[in-house]
Amino acid sequence: MHPDASAATGIAGLSNTRTRIVGAREGLLADAVINVVRAATLLGQAAARLGGRVAAVVTPLGWVMLGVIPLSFMAGYLLGWVELVLVAWAGLILAMIAVLYLVGRSPFHVTLGLAHPRVVVGEAARGVVTVDNPTSRRILGVKVEIPVGAGLAELAMPSLRKGAEHSQEFAIPTLRRGVIAVGPVRTVRADPIGLVRRELLWTGALELVVHPQTIPVPSTSTGLIRDLEGAPTRDLTSSDVAFHALREYQTGDERRYIHWKSTAKTGTYMVRQFEETRRSHLVVALSLAASDYADEEQFELAVSAAGSLGVRAIRDGRTVSVVVSSITPEFAKRKNYAVRSLATHLPARLLDDLAVVEPDASALGIRDVARVAADEVVGISVVFLICGSTPTPAELRAASRSFPLDVAVVAIVCDPDAVPGFRRVAGLSVLTIGYLEDLRVALARTAAAA
Repeated sequence: MHPDASAATGIAGLSNTRTRIVGAREGLLADAVINVVRAATLLGQAAARLGGRVAAVVTPLGWVMLGVIPLSFMAGYLLGWVELVLVAWAGLILAMIAVLYLVGRSPFHVTLGLAHPRVVVGEAARGVVTVDNPTSRRILGVKVEIPVGAGLAELAMPSLRKGAEHSQEFAIPTLRRGVIAVGPVRTVRADPIGLVRRELLWTGALELVVHPQTIPVPSTSTGLIRDLEGAPTRDLTSSDVAFHALREYQTGDERRYIHWKSTAKTGTYMVRQFEETRRSHLVVALSLAASDYADEEQFELAVSAAGSLGVRAIRDGRTVSVVVSSITPEFAKRKNYAVRSLATHLPARLLDDLAVVEPDASALGIRDVARVAADEVVGISVVFLICGSTPTPAELRAASRSFPLDVAVVAIVCDPDAVPGFRRVAGLSVLTIGYLEDLRVALARTAAAA
């Protein structure tokens, strides 16, 4: 064909299916070829959809049966084996009966709910599935499956008359903190032998947040570092609210603080001097480094201790920051020296974040967490460093030296096998707890003695 022919026929630059098959040819033969290709494509698409649906409902046993039936027919009739012929016909009848179980769709409504979207680890948690029949006829019972985390809850719903409703509860295990996916609810239609299985989804999935265990620690527990909110310190300043004494005026002092009565008596300008007050900024730093804990029990105790201190500070209206180790990505070029701040505007949000923290081999250790927190968090007055039994006293002292001298540092060592105790070492307070209750007892006793 001449180069200009394609341009003349209007197919220049065209690359659709017809052009690829017949080019610029026209006529009955070209149209017939295109119609055959088009029909084959439609049949192929329909066969693919049908095959996908069949594959979704036929079980492994069903595929075996589909292979046994034609082979039994062929071998039975060719070899004259009556037994194989009987097997073939029995299998065919069973397959036809199984297909009947797939016909139709139950016209009911299904809803999924949780008794409480948040629970504490170990508490009873329950979900509820409600099925109602909005039709004008009775519907048969159905098997209901609800995925619960890695497990599966199976319920048998009874048949329902017109307008009837049935609710059934199921238990959700909460042996460990975390987020448990519940649902979606699906109904299952299957034949008694198990050749076919049809699943229908009726609801979306819900999430159950399992919080770590916490205890109510004393609101005066920060008395252990003698820095209650708004309490005066021994640092003197020229402007504050806690009056301390009078002194002579110096260049740079604000004139509004001149005490005129004393100035008139002494003949020298006298200004007021104040004790500096500060607002406590409590920092709870939790190490996520796997090397800081001897076992999982120590880590879970540390998470609970961090949650107890953070929740108490939030409810007391204090300024609080709860930070955890940053985790270095698997293929990062260098270690990630950072901390991640958790939500502290509501106790529930803090516990939501603590529900999903996990120890990691690449996370920063307690010493690095202290150093990064000292650099990133402004105005710290109290720090709780929480770790397991692995860090040595020297490492804890090194971690405490990351903070200024006027910052009170308390290291909480979580070790169920250790004897609870409290000691002060070179500007560092070390609190060892074996159970969560030890935290409340130790803070209460120390606050009373402070």
